Amino acid sequence: GESLGVVGESGCGKSVTWLTALGLLGPQALAQGSVQFDGIELLNTTPAVLNNIRGKRIAMIFQDPSSSLNPSHRIGKQIAESLTLHTTLRGAALQAEVARLLDRVHIANAKRCAQAYPHELSGGMNQRVMIAMALAGNPDILIADEPTTALDATVQAQILDLLAELRRESDMSLVLISHDLGVISEVCDRVLVMYAGRVIESATTDSLFEQPLHPYSRGLLAALPSLDAPITRLQTIPGSVPEAGFQMNGCSFRPRCSSADTDCAEYIYTMKGPLQHQVACLQAQPS
Repeated sequence: GESLGVVGESGCGKSVTWLTALGLLGPQALAQGSVQFDGIELLNTTPAVLNNIRGKRIAMIFQDPSSSLNPSHRIGKQIAESLTLHTTLRGAALQAEVARLLDRVHIANAKRCAQAYPHELSGGMNQRVMIAMALAGNPDILIADEPTTALDATVQAQILDLLAELRRESDMSLVLISHDLGVISEVCDRVLVMYAGRVIESATTDSLFEQPLHPYSRGLLAALPSLDAPITRLQTIPGSVPEAGFQMNGCSFRPRCSSADTDCAEYIYTMKGPLQHQVACLQAQPS
């Protein structure tokens, strides 16, 4: 039932981390370490084990619904395929469940929507279809990767409200990957801040927004516009995220950090602090 937010700039490894966990990076990718779910090791396991978990116990909503849905198949057929893979429903019962899932994500006239092609629906409607497909296996964890990208503000709010409602109803855990810190603050119980492929701060949402400890986290929050303050130029973090695979001695954020000193060049990655607020930084002083 927990909601976990994962934040950081593009290229920090947010989506790649979860694609790796589900074995979706392809045969050219090399993954090391451990990913455990309910006592089952997922990393580099057999396809049979992953196929029994992906979509059924862990489901993922990808960034762009228009590219994730098959343009040559009707919506109902695509949802039915997910149900066929993860349930024993067939025939009339299968079609009834398709309609129920579409109704559950608040799509009006579900039967007509099931007969439509993706291009006949709006971006917000297609995102709801993606959520319906993810719910087909009744998952324990739903990973939502930038679920409101390219949607207008009103539709974004509707999608986020829908995810929160579904989480409450089914006690499903939610992982929300997002650039929008405002969304994270409203939806998530806990937050992971990622940089250059690593978690650099982990905290409850209240703790992170009240007292960010890592200079990168402070930079992200400082870049947010304020509705109350006078209109000024937004603060920015100089530089950019290092390219994937780039190796650097010490802290990877050091070239962009105004607090860095010579000790940071020798820093070995370590998370420190109490469980409710941990940080990987020499300059931070966990409370």
